[in-house]
Amino acid sequence: MILSPEQVSTFFKAHWTVRKYKNFKMPVEHLDVILEAAQRAPTDATAQMYSFVRLTDPVLRKQIADLSTNPHIETASESFIICADVFRLEQILKTYDFEPASIPNIAIHFGIGDAVLAGQSMLIAAEMLGYRGCWIGGLINAPNEISELIQLPEGCFPFAALTIGVPDEEPVHRPRLPRNQVVHENTYRKPSAEELKIGAEQMASITARGNWAQTLARYFAKGGGMEAREVKMKEFLQKMIYRGK
Repeated sequence: MILSPEQVSTFFKAHWTVRKYKNFKMPVEHLDVILEAAQRAPTDATAQMYSFVRLTDPVLRKQIADLSTNPHIETASESFIICADVFRLEQILKTYDFEPASIPNIAIHFGIGDAVLAGQSMLIAAEMLGYRGCWIGGLINAPNEISELIQLPEGCFPFAALTIGVPDEEPVHRPRLPRNQVVHENTYRKPSAEELKIGAEQMASITARGNWAQTLARYFAKGGGMEAREVKMKEFLQKMIYRGK
């Protein structure tokens, strides 16, 4: 099946993030094709270094929703924790009498890549069926607690959550940076201060107060929320991926 450029553009322009869902049970055949799409995603060296934990227990959903501060994990038709997973790969090697290499940085690099590709394939398939969804980075608020709740082994860590369902809110246009700031030809081109300001102004409507730079600062500037998360994530990866080495 080949779509026209206009059809492809229309589909992707219709993408929008949803955090309010209707009470709707997804048909089994819809779930099956969404998971099939996830498993057909590209993967490095055929290793498939990802796992999905599907959340069906209401109590567990609430616990993870509270820990991640994302209540829609409770209310979505389907909620998943998307994990970068080298545990299974190591077990396969051991089963066939191979000693797994100690490659924690490679594991993080390709594990996250595989997990993102599979998760986004899942979301695109869901959107093709008329659903909407939301990627959730808030798992890094409590990676240890969440990993314990879903019993993740060493070598597996919860990269993100993904909720999917029927939207119960109106779509909101989400702008993007000018293309010439994110697409470079042959070599990286550093944007000027004026270009950066133009981009920030273009993104202004994405925030409630119309100040995108201020929103970024709240997370990524010195003293912002990501600094505290950095400490937690470093400790967590040391335990689960680097394993104290």
